[in-house]
Amino acid sequence: MPENKRAAKPAQKAARGFTDEEKAAMREAVREYRSGPKARKENGESDILAKISEMTASDRAMAERLHALVKAHAPSLTPRTWYGMPAYSKDDQVLVYFKAASKFKERYAMLGFSDEANLDDGHMWPVAYALTEMTKADEAKIAALLKRAVG
Repeated sequence: MPENKRAAKPAQKAARGFTDEEKAAMREAVREYRSGPKARKENGESDILAKISEMTASDRAMAERLHALVKAHAPSLTPRTWYGMPAYSKDDQVLVYFKAASKFKERYAMLGFSDEANLDDGHMWPVAYALTEMTKADEAKIAALLKRAVG
């Protein structure tokens, strides 16, 4: 039996830490937090539009459509970024956000709602939705979710 038991085990991959994309998102969150609520409110619209402009074509199309839906169906929400993603808040608490597929190299974009959203329905309900494209039917569902989330 070998003296070092670890040497006898098959080689294992090193523990996986945060990806470069996750580290970048955390740095963006710190920057957003340090800017303060007043700056988030004043710069929110331009910050979101800048982030959307950096997205791939398919992500950008969905993010632009979501932005228009929020403005039309939940105008009380304040646009801002959250971990570098387009988000919309109520009383400086993120209520809804859009995560581009390209942000973390995932196969689909995501529309997510925080626990601040009024979506409670029994003991279990969805708070995130995968998006590969946004049809008119999807837009109608999202509009209804936004209205319900704001309460």
